[in-house]
Amino acid sequence: MKNRFKILNAVVLVVILTACTDSIATKSNEKMAKKSIEISDQQMDKLGITNREYLSAASKRALQWPTNLGNEWFIEFSGPQSLKGDLAHEPGVVRRDPSAMIKENGKYYVWYSKSIGKTQGFGGDIENEKVFPWDRCDIWYATSEDGITWKEEGMAVPRGEKGAYDDRSVFTVEIMKWEGKYYLCYQTVKSPYNVRVKNQVGLAWADSPNGPWTKSKEPILSPADNGVWKGEEQNRFMVEKKGDFDSHKVHDPCILPYKGKFYLYYKGEQMGEEITFGGRQIRHGVAIADNPKGPYVKSPYNPISNSGHEICVWPYNGGIASLITTDGPEKNTIQWSPDGINFEIMSSIKGASHAIGLNRTADNEKEPTEILRWGLTHMYNNYDEQSIMRFTSKRRTTHKAKGVK
Repeated sequence: MKNRFKILNAVVLVVILTACTDSIATKSNEKMAKKSIEISDQQMDKLGITNREYLSAASKRALQWPTNLGNEWFIEFSGPQSLKGDLAHEPGVVRRDPSAMIKENGKYYVWYSKSIGKTQGFGGDIENEKVFPWDRCDIWYATSEDGITWKEEGMAVPRGEKGAYDDRSVFTVEIMKWEGKYYLCYQTVKSPYNVRVKNQVGLAWADSPNGPWTKSKEPILSPADNGVWKGEEQNRFMVEKKGDFDSHKVHDPCILPYKGKFYLYYKGEQMGEEITFGGRQIRHGVAIADNPKGPYVKSPYNPISNSGHEICVWPYNGGIASLITTDGPEKNTIQWSPDGINFEIMSSIKGASHAIGLNRTADNEKEPTEILRWGLTHMYNNYDEQSIMRFTSKRRTTHKAKGVK
Protein backbone atom coordinates (compact mmCIF):
# COMPACT_ATOMS: atom_id res chain seq x y z
CA MET A 1 0.00 0.00 0.00
CA LYS A 2 2.86 2.38 0.92
CA ASN A 3 4.49 1.69 -2.41
CA ARG A 4 1.25 2.60 -4.15
CA PHE A 5 1.13 5.94 -2.30
CA LYS A 6 4.78 6.59 -3.21
CA ILE A 7 4.03 5.93 -6.89
CA LEU A 8 0.90 8.09 -6.76
CA ASN A 9 2.78 10.98 -5.10
CA ALA A 10 5.52 10.70 -7.72
CA VAL A 11 2.98 10.87 -10.55
CA VAL A 12 1.28 13.91 -8.97
CA LEU A 13 4.66 15.62 -8.54
CA VAL A 14 5.53 14.99 -12.20
CA VAL A 15 2.16 16.42 -13.31
CA ILE A 16 2.64 19.53 -11.11
CA LEU A 17 6.21 20.07 -12.35
CA THR A 18 5.10 19.58 -15.97
CA ALA A 19 2.25 22.06 -15.53
CA CYS A 20 4.59 24.60 -13.94
CA THR A 21 7.15 24.10 -16.70
CA ASP A 22 4.45 24.52 -19.37
CA SER A 23 3.19 27.67 -17.65
CA ILE A 24 6.68 29.16 -17.45
CA ALA A 25 7.31 28.24 -21.11
CA THR A 26 4.01 29.81 -22.17
CA LYS A 27 4.81 33.07 -20.34
CA SER A 28 8.30 33.05 -21.80
CA ASN A 29 6.91 32.53 -25.31
CA GLU A 30 4.46 35.37 -24.79
CA LYS A 31 7.30 37.69 -23.73
CA MET A 32 9.40 36.61 -26.70
CA ALA A 33 6.43 37.10 -29.02
CA LYS A 34 5.96 40.64 -27.71
CA LYS A 35 9.66 41.40 -28.19
CA SER A 36 9.81 39.82 -31.67
CA ILE A 37 7.00 41.95 -33.11
CA GLU A 38 8.56 45.19 -34.22
CA ILE A 39 6.03 47.88 -35.07
CA SER A 40 6.97 51.05 -36.88
CA ASP A 41 5.30 54.38 -36.23
CA GLN A 42 3.83 54.18 -39.74
CA GLN A 43 2.22 50.81 -38.95
CA MET A 44 0.88 52.16 -35.65
CA ASP A 45 -0.73 55.04 -37.49
CA LYS A 46 -2.08 53.08 -40.45
CA LEU A 47 -3.53 50.24 -38.41
CA GLY A 48 -4.71 52.42 -35.53
CA ILE A 49 -2.85 50.40 -32.89
CA THR A 50 -2.98 52.12 -29.52
CA ASN A 51 -0.14 50.47 -27.61
CA ARG A 52 2.82 48.39 -28.81
CA GLU A 53 2.87 46.43 -25.56
CA TYR A 54 -0.75 45.31 -25.73
CA LEU A 55 -1.63 43.63 -29.00
CA SER A 56 -4.97 41.94 -29.53
CA ALA A 57 -5.17 38.82 -31.69
CA ALA A 58 -6.73 40.98 -34.42
CA SER A 59 -3.83 43.45 -34.30
CA LYS A 60 -1.32 40.62 -34.50
CA ARG A 61 -3.05 39.27 -37.60
CA ALA A 62 -3.12 42.74 -39.16
CA LEU A 63 0.61 43.09 -38.59
CA GLN A 64 1.15 39.98 -40.71
CA TRP A 65 -0.47 41.61 -43.74
CA PRO A 66 1.99 42.71 -46.46
CA THR A 67 2.94 46.34 -45.89
CA ASN A 68 2.42 47.13 -49.59
CA LEU A 69 -1.06 45.56 -49.77
CA GLY A 70 -3.24 48.09 -51.60
CA ASN A 71 -6.75 48.12 -53.06
CA GLU A 72 -6.00 47.12 -56.66
CA TRP A 73 -7.73 43.75 -56.09
CA PHE A 74 -10.83 45.21 -54.43
CA ILE A 75 -13.98 45.44 -56.54
CA GLU A 76 -17.74 45.69 -56.19
CA PHE A 77 -20.21 43.75 -58.31
CA SER A 78 -23.52 44.95 -59.74
CA GLY A 79 -26.29 43.05 -61.47
CA PRO A 80 -27.45 40.64 -62.54
CA GLN A 81 -29.03 42.22 -65.62
CA SER A 82 -31.37 40.40 -67.99
CA LEU A 83 -30.15 39.40 -71.43
CA LYS A 84 -32.08 39.79 -74.67
CA GLY A 85 -32.91 37.37 -77.44
CA ASP A 86 -32.83 33.62 -76.92
CA LEU A 87 -31.09 33.81 -73.53
CA ALA A 88 -33.85 35.88 -71.94
CA HIS A 89 -35.90 34.13 -69.26
CA GLU A 90 -38.05 31.41 -70.82
CA PRO A 91 -40.88 29.70 -68.88
CA GLY A 92 -40.25 26.01 -68.20
CA VAL A 93 -36.58 26.16 -69.23
CA VAL A 94 -33.35 25.96 -67.24
CA ARG A 95 -30.30 27.65 -68.76
CA ARG A 96 -27.47 27.95 -66.25
CA ASP A 97 -23.73 27.74 -65.53
CA PRO A 98 -22.41 29.71 -68.51
CA SER A 99 -18.90 29.01 -69.68
CA ALA A 100 -16.36 31.73 -70.28
CA MET A 101 -16.91 33.71 -73.47
CA ILE A 102 -14.53 33.64 -76.40
CA LYS A 103 -14.79 35.73 -79.57
CA GLU A 104 -14.61 34.16 -83.02
CA ASN A 105 -15.55 35.68 -86.39
CA GLY A 106 -16.72 38.91 -84.72
CA LYS A 107 -19.11 37.12 -82.34
CA TYR A 108 -19.03 36.12 -78.69
CA TYR A 109 -19.60 32.42 -78.02
CA VAL A 110 -20.90 30.93 -74.77
CA TRP A 111 -21.80 27.35 -73.78
CA TYR A 112 -24.20 26.40 -70.97
CA SER A 113 -26.34 23.70 -69.33
CA LYS A 114 -29.91 23.40 -70.62
CA SER A 115 -32.84 21.30 -69.44
CA ILE A 116 -36.61 21.53 -69.39
CA GLY A 117 -39.33 20.46 -66.98
CA LYS A 118 -39.92 20.55 -63.25
CA THR A 119 -37.47 19.45 -60.60
CA GLN A 120 -38.91 16.79 -58.27
CA GLY A 121 -35.95 16.09 -55.97
CA PHE A 122 -35.12 12.65 -54.60
CA GLY A 123 -38.62 11.98 -53.27
CA GLY A 124 -40.08 11.26 -56.70
CA ASP A 125 -39.36 8.85 -59.53
CA ILE A 126 -35.61 9.35 -59.96
CA GLU A 127 -35.54 7.14 -63.05
CA ASN A 128 -37.88 9.39 -65.02
CA GLU A 129 -37.94 12.79 -63.30
CA LYS A 130 -35.38 15.54 -62.66
CA VAL A 131 -33.81 15.54 -59.21
CA PHE A 132 -31.92 18.84 -59.66
CA PRO A 133 -32.19 21.74 -62.13
CA TRP A 134 -28.89 20.53 -63.64
CA ASP A 135 -30.19 17.01 -64.05
CA ARG A 136 -31.07 15.68 -67.55
CA CYS A 137 -29.08 18.51 -69.15
CA ASP A 138 -27.34 18.75 -72.49
CA ILE A 139 -24.76 21.38 -73.38
CA TRP A 140 -25.99 24.12 -75.73
CA TYR A 141 -24.34 27.24 -77.12
CA ALA A 142 -25.27 30.74 -78.23
CA THR A 143 -23.62 33.68 -80.03
CA SER A 144 -23.84 37.45 -79.72
CA GLU A 145 -22.31 40.49 -81.36
CA ASP A 146 -22.64 42.76 -78.31
CA GLY A 147 -22.81 40.40 -75.31
CA ILE A 148 -26.41 41.44 -74.59
CA THR A 149 -28.62 40.06 -77.36
CA TRP A 150 -27.98 36.36 -77.92
CA LYS A 151 -28.96 33.78 -80.51
CA GLU A 152 -29.21 30.16 -79.42
CA GLU A 153 -27.34 28.12 -82.02
CA GLY A 154 -28.25 24.60 -80.88
CA MET A 155 -26.92 21.64 -78.94
CA ALA A 156 -23.17 21.20 -78.74
CA VAL A 157 -22.69 18.11 -76.54
CA PRO A 158 -25.55 15.68 -75.78
CA ARG A 159 -25.86 13.16 -73.00
CA GLY A 160 -24.36 9.76 -73.72
CA GLU A 161 -26.14 6.57 -74.64
CA LYS A 162 -27.67 4.46 -71.86
CA GLY A 163 -24.94 2.79 -69.85
CA ALA A 164 -22.30 5.43 -70.65
CA TYR A 165 -20.61 7.39 -67.86
CA ASP A 166 -22.49 10.54 -69.03
CA ASP A 167 -25.89 9.04 -69.84
CA ARG A 168 -27.83 11.02 -67.23
CA SER A 169 -26.55 14.60 -67.56
CA VAL A 170 -23.73 16.73 -69.01
CA PHE A 171 -23.51 20.20 -67.47
CA THR A 172 -21.43 23.04 -65.98
CA VAL A 173 -19.21 23.46 -69.01
CA GLU A 174 -16.03 25.47 -69.65
CA ILE A 175 -14.28 26.37 -72.91
CA MET A 176 -10.57 26.46 -73.77
CA LYS A 177 -9.04 27.38 -77.12
CA TRP A 178 -5.56 26.03 -77.78
CA GLU A 179 -3.54 25.94 -81.01
CA GLY A 180 -6.56 26.32 -83.27
CA LYS A 181 -8.67 23.68 -81.51
CA TYR A 182 -11.52 24.05 -79.04
CA TYR A 183 -12.01 22.03 -75.87
CA LEU A 184 -15.09 21.74 -73.64
CA CYS A 185 -14.75 20.20 -70.19
CA TYR A 186 -17.87 19.52 -68.15
CA GLN A 187 -19.48 17.51 -65.35
CA THR A 188 -21.11 14.16 -66.01
CA VAL A 189 -23.54 11.92 -64.16
CA LYS A 190 -24.44 8.31 -64.85
CA SER A 191 -27.90 6.95 -63.99
CA PRO A 192 -29.40 6.34 -61.53
CA TYR A 193 -29.06 9.83 -60.04
CA ASN A 194 -29.21 9.12 -56.32
CA VAL A 195 -27.70 11.13 -53.45
CA ARG A 196 -24.57 8.98 -53.37
CA VAL A 197 -23.87 9.21 -57.10
CA LYS A 198 -20.29 10.20 -57.95
CA ASN A 199 -19.93 12.95 -60.55
CA GLN A 200 -17.04 12.84 -63.02
CA VAL A 201 -15.51 15.18 -65.62
CA GLY A 202 -15.76 14.67 -69.38
CA LEU A 203 -14.08 16.37 -72.35
CA ALA A 204 -15.06 17.15 -75.93
CA TRP A 205 -13.01 18.76 -78.71
CA ALA A 206 -13.60 20.26 -82.15
CA ASP A 207 -11.88 22.18 -84.94
CA SER A 208 -14.57 24.89 -84.84
CA PRO A 209 -16.58 26.54 -82.05
CA ASN A 210 -19.64 25.36 -83.98
CA GLY A 211 -18.56 21.73 -83.73
CA PRO A 212 -18.98 18.92 -84.43
CA TRP A 213 -17.65 17.79 -81.06
CA THR A 214 -15.89 14.51 -80.31
CA LYS A 215 -16.39 13.26 -76.77
CA SER A 216 -13.85 11.41 -74.65
CA LYS A 217 -14.79 7.74 -74.27
CA GLU A 218 -13.89 7.82 -70.59
CA PRO A 219 -13.90 10.53 -67.92
CA ILE A 220 -10.76 12.64 -67.68
CA LEU A 221 -11.20 13.12 -63.92
CA SER A 222 -12.97 11.10 -61.22
CA PRO A 223 -13.48 11.41 -57.45
CA ALA A 224 -10.92 9.91 -55.09
CA ASP A 225 -11.70 6.28 -54.32
CA ASN A 226 -10.77 6.21 -50.65
CA GLY A 227 -13.99 7.01 -48.79
CA VAL A 228 -16.29 4.37 -47.33
CA TRP A 229 -20.08 4.71 -47.12
CA LYS A 230 -21.80 3.48 -43.98
CA GLY A 231 -24.58 1.03 -44.78
CA GLU A 232 -26.71 0.93 -47.92
CA GLU A 233 -29.11 3.78 -47.18
CA GLN A 234 -29.04 6.61 -49.74
CA ASN A 235 -27.65 9.11 -47.24
CA ARG A 236 -24.52 10.98 -48.26
CA PHE A 237 -23.73 12.07 -44.70
CA MET A 238 -23.39 8.52 -43.35
CA VAL A 239 -19.76 7.44 -43.77
CA GLU A 240 -17.26 5.19 -42.08
CA LYS A 241 -14.35 7.01 -43.72
CA LYS A 242 -14.61 10.40 -45.44
CA GLY A 243 -11.61 10.10 -47.74
CA ASP A 244 -9.98 12.93 -49.69
CA PHE A 245 -11.58 16.33 -50.18
CA ASP A 246 -12.96 15.10 -53.54
CA SER A 247 -14.02 11.59 -52.52
CA HIS A 248 -17.66 12.22 -53.52
CA LYS A 249 -17.75 14.61 -56.48
CA VAL A 250 -15.53 16.52 -58.88
CA HIS A 251 -17.37 19.61 -60.14
CA ASP A 252 -17.02 22.84 -62.14
CA PRO A 253 -13.95 21.96 -64.23
CA CYS A 254 -11.87 24.62 -65.97
CA ILE A 255 -8.70 23.96 -67.97
CA LEU A 256 -6.04 26.68 -68.32
CA PRO A 257 -2.83 26.45 -70.36
CA TYR A 258 -0.11 27.33 -67.84
CA LYS A 259 3.68 27.02 -67.86
CA GLY A 260 3.72 24.60 -70.77
CA LYS A 261 1.14 22.30 -69.19
CA PHE A 262 -2.63 22.17 -68.71
CA TYR A 263 -4.08 22.89 -65.28
CA LEU A 264 -7.55 21.48 -64.67
CA TYR A 265 -9.05 23.34 -61.71
CA TYR A 266 -12.09 21.78 -60.08
CA LYS A 267 -14.36 21.83 -57.05
CA GLY A 268 -14.27 18.83 -54.75
CA GLU A 269 -17.02 17.50 -52.53
CA GLN A 270 -16.17 15.05 -49.79
CA MET A 271 -18.18 12.07 -48.66
CA GLY A 272 -19.86 12.97 -45.38
CA GLU A 273 -19.48 16.68 -46.17
CA GLU A 274 -19.85 18.77 -43.01
CA ILE A 275 -21.04 22.25 -42.12
CA THR A 276 -18.11 24.13 -40.57
CA PHE A 277 -17.75 27.61 -39.08
CA GLY A 278 -17.51 28.85 -42.68
CA GLY A 279 -20.52 26.94 -44.01
CA ARG A 280 -20.34 23.94 -46.36
CA GLN A 281 -17.08 22.03 -46.48
CA ILE A 282 -16.13 22.80 -50.09
CA ARG A 283 -12.58 23.01 -51.45
CA HIS A 284 -10.80 23.29 -54.79
CA GLY A 285 -8.17 21.10 -56.38
CA VAL A 286 -6.08 20.95 -59.53
CA ALA A 287 -5.00 18.15 -61.86
CA ILE A 288 -2.18 18.66 -64.38
CA ALA A 289 -1.50 17.19 -67.83
CA ASP A 290 1.03 17.57 -70.64
CA ASN A 291 -1.74 17.38 -73.26
CA PRO A 292 -5.21 19.00 -73.31
CA LYS A 293 -6.78 15.52 -73.57
CA GLY A 294 -4.84 14.22 -70.57
CA PRO A 295 -4.07 12.11 -68.72
CA TYR A 296 -4.64 14.50 -65.80
CA VAL A 297 -2.82 13.80 -62.55
CA LYS A 298 -4.11 15.34 -59.33
CA SER A 299 -1.62 17.56 -57.52
CA PRO A 300 -0.19 16.12 -54.28
CA TYR A 301 -0.82 19.58 -52.80
CA ASN A 302 -4.61 19.19 -53.10
CA PRO A 303 -6.76 20.71 -51.80
CA ILE A 304 -5.42 24.09 -52.92
CA SER A 305 -8.22 26.07 -51.24
CA ASN A 306 -10.11 25.67 -47.99
CA SER A 307 -13.19 27.46 -49.37
CA GLY A 308 -15.12 28.25 -52.54
CA HIS A 309 -17.78 26.94 -54.87
CA GLU A 310 -17.81 27.42 -58.65
CA ILE A 311 -14.37 27.62 -60.24
CA CYS A 312 -13.44 31.07 -61.57
CA VAL A 313 -9.73 31.33 -62.45
CA TRP A 314 -7.63 33.44 -64.80
CA PRO A 315 -3.93 34.08 -65.54
CA TYR A 316 -2.36 37.23 -64.11
CA ASN A 317 1.21 38.43 -63.65
CA GLY A 318 2.80 35.02 -64.20
CA GLY A 319 0.44 33.30 -61.76
CA ILE A 320 -3.21 32.34 -61.44
CA ALA A 321 -5.98 34.38 -59.80
CA SER A 322 -9.09 32.80 -58.30
CA LEU A 323 -12.45 34.17 -57.18
CA ILE A 324 -13.57 32.23 -54.09
CA THR A 325 -17.30 32.45 -53.31
CA THR A 326 -20.20 30.99 -51.33
CA ASP A 327 -18.68 28.41 -48.95
CA GLY A 328 -15.91 28.11 -46.38
CA PRO A 329 -13.97 30.40 -44.03
CA GLU A 330 -12.28 32.28 -46.89
CA LYS A 331 -15.40 32.75 -49.03
CA ASN A 332 -15.91 36.08 -50.81
CA THR A 333 -12.23 36.67 -51.48
CA ILE A 334 -10.03 37.03 -54.53
CA GLN A 335 -6.82 35.04 -54.23
CA TRP A 336 -3.64 34.82 -56.28
CA SER A 337 -0.92 32.22 -56.61
CA PRO A 338 2.53 32.70 -58.18
CA ASP A 339 2.64 29.01 -59.15
CA GLY A 340 -1.01 28.05 -59.70
CA ILE A 341 -1.11 26.04 -56.45
CA ASN A 342 -0.24 28.15 -53.41
CA PHE A 343 -2.93 30.85 -53.11
CA GLU A 344 -3.02 33.89 -50.83
CA ILE A 345 -5.91 36.28 -50.17
CA MET A 346 -5.57 39.55 -52.11
CA SER A 347 -8.94 41.13 -51.30
CA SER A 348 -12.18 40.51 -49.48
CA ILE A 349 -15.30 41.36 -51.49
CA LYS A 350 -19.08 41.27 -51.28
CA GLY A 351 -21.92 40.57 -53.67
CA ALA A 352 -19.93 38.40 -56.08
CA SER A 353 -21.96 36.92 -58.91
CA HIS A 354 -22.38 33.14 -58.91
CA ALA A 355 -21.24 30.66 -61.56
CA ILE A 356 -19.33 33.35 -63.41
CA GLY A 357 -18.63 33.04 -67.12
CA LEU A 358 -15.53 35.19 -67.66
CA ASN A 359 -14.94 37.37 -70.70
CA ARG A 360 -11.75 35.73 -71.99
CA THR A 361 -11.40 38.47 -74.61
CA ALA A 362 -10.52 40.97 -71.85
CA ASP A 363 -6.92 42.06 -71.27
CA ASN A 364 -6.35 40.03 -68.12
CA GLU A 365 -2.89 41.57 -67.64
CA LYS A 366 -4.10 45.19 -67.66
CA GLU A 367 -4.89 45.00 -63.96
CA PRO A 368 -5.73 42.12 -61.59
CA THR A 369 -9.53 42.26 -61.97
CA GLU A 370 -9.93 43.61 -65.53
CA ILE A 371 -11.36 40.26 -66.64
CA LEU A 372 -14.23 40.72 -64.16
CA ARG A 373 -15.48 44.05 -65.57
CA TRP A 374 -18.37 42.23 -67.22
CA GLY A 375 -19.39 38.68 -67.89
CA LEU A 376 -22.20 36.18 -67.53
CA THR A 377 -23.84 34.52 -64.54
CA HIS A 378 -27.13 32.77 -63.85
CA MET A 379 -30.17 33.50 -61.74
CA TYR A 380 -32.89 31.36 -60.19
CA ASN A 381 -36.12 32.83 -61.57
CA ASN A 382 -37.56 29.95 -59.54
CA TYR A 383 -36.37 26.41 -58.87
CA ASP A 384 -37.76 25.14 -62.18
CA GLU A 385 -36.71 28.11 -64.32
CA GLN A 386 -33.23 29.59 -64.42
CA SER A 387 -31.75 32.01 -66.89
CA ILE A 388 -28.36 33.36 -67.88
CA MET A 389 -27.75 36.98 -66.94
CA ARG A 390 -25.06 39.64 -67.26
CA PHE A 391 -23.00 41.14 -64.42
CA THR A 392 -20.60 44.06 -64.18
CA SER A 393 -18.03 45.14 -61.62
CA LYS A 394 -15.88 48.16 -60.87
CA ARG A 395 -12.86 48.97 -58.79
CA ARG A 396 -13.50 50.71 -55.50
CA THR A 397 -10.63 52.91 -54.32
CA THR A 398 -12.26 55.67 -52.21
CA HIS A 399 -15.19 56.16 -49.88
CA LYS A 400 -17.11 59.45 -49.83
CA ALA A 401 -20.34 60.54 -48.21
CA LYS A 402 -23.26 61.58 -50.40
CA GLY A 403 -22.82 65.09 -51.76
CA VAL A 404 -19.06 65.18 -51.25
CA LYS A 405 -17.10 65.84 -54.43
